[in-house]
Amino acid sequence: MNKRKHTWLWVATIVQYITAALHSTGFFIEAIPANDTEAQLLKLMKTYKLDLGAGFHPSMDNLFMSMSISFTLLCIFGGILNHFVLKGKPEISLLKGLVVIETIIFGLVFVTMVALTFLIPIICTGLIFLALLGSLLSIRTNA
Repeated sequence: MNKRKHTWLWVATIVQYITAALHSTGFFIEAIPANDTEAQLLKLMKTYKLDLGAGFHPSMDNLFMSMSISFTLLCIFGGILNHFVLKGKPEISLLKGLVVIETIIFGLVFVTMVALTFLIPIICTGLIFLALLGSLLSIRTNA
């Protein structure tokens, strides 16, 4: 198998790991309000409980944290999956299928980040998407 196919997927894998590490630092940093409005907002996010039925009463902070953890786990899963597949010397059809699926998923994640977040996750997911796209194009042209 061509080394170039591996290179783009290794880049995606490394960026997925870096993104997960950068994103997980937010779990240990406490938000500090800059003014009274932000202080009120942060207080409400932590203390106001939503009634979502069936006994579920999460705060917005709980919901935000669960989405944040999910993003970190998605990046870790993608990185581990790529790492595992590349170490096993996969057949081209398996590698192509994996990269197509990841490119679609992380493409959708990138579009979501562009619409809803800020610069750091946009850059990180954009780099993952571009690396996966490079890997996909490399596999298709050399297959």
